[in-house]
Amino acid sequence: MTNNLSRRVIKVAKGFDTHDGAGVSLQRVIGGPIKKLDPFLMLDAFKSDNPDDYIEGFPDHPHRGQQTLTYMIEGAMEHQDNKGNKGLLLPGMVQVMNAGRGIVHSEIPQQRDGMMFGFQFWLNLKSVDKMSEPWYKDIPSSEIEEVITPEKKVRVIAGHYEGIEGVVKNLRVKPIFLDVKLEPNTKFSVDIPDFDHNSFVYVFEGDGKFGGNQLKVEDRHIGVLENIDNNSLGLDEPTPNKLDAISGDKGVRFLFLSAKPLREPVVQYGPFVMNTQQEIQKAFVDFQLGRF
Repeated sequence: MTNNLSRRVIKVAKGFDTHDGAGVSLQRVIGGPIKKLDPFLMLDAFKSDNPDDYIEGFPDHPHRGQQTLTYMIEGAMEHQDNKGNKGLLLPGMVQVMNAGRGIVHSEIPQQRDGMMFGFQFWLNLKSVDKMSEPWYKDIPSSEIEEVITPEKKVRVIAGHYEGIEGVVKNLRVKPIFLDVKLEPNTKFSVDIPDFDHNSFVYVFEGDGKFGGNQLKVEDRHIGVLENIDNNSLGLDEPTPNKLDAISGDKGVRFLFLSAKPLREPVVQYGPFVMNTQQEIQKAFVDFQLGRF
């Protein structure tokens, strides 16, 4: 039976401020107050118009066992890796990288001043995919389809929304990824494909009320939605299969992501994400021996 009610927000949190790379200031959201949200391993938000906060970027560093997705709002960042890939990430663009069995890359700002604003996600890989071949892909902003009305603008980056399929189709966990901008006091709804999907919103402009419980989520906060596994929290009704939201008096802009959990063991050490401690140790050895 279809349940047309909206999922509830079960946790609202603000990421903590930290530094990564060569001193880049950022807000760690997943991997911070939200430890993990299977299959989402990490969400970093970076936003600053102070060059000291970002100018040194992320020099060469390794990855194994995950896919990364970077979404740029403002600024310019150059990617290079040891597989011969090179790309320039500009406003509105998406970059997807399959670390697989191992890759070494850098992400360096291509500006001396101005705003640098974007997001990076780490998505887990199934155990059978963790040693897959590395690859890299840039997606121009012009290839991302949008649903535009006087009240809303929705960029469909991955998954489906109102008959549009997102251009990002090569992520193994097949997420929904929307960038949603609503005018003041505007209603919004999106379907969630399955009852066990882990889903969240991250607000980065304005505020809004989300979910069946209409919980307020403000700028720089994440709102985590219930799923079928949350019964231990006393949520004994059937899990709804959609999210409803309404923007505040100044409007809202947020990211919505949803994906089916992998339900596999996760052992992480820095940029290596595997299933066992032994696999982590092997990742260190392989990296030190130049096998990436």
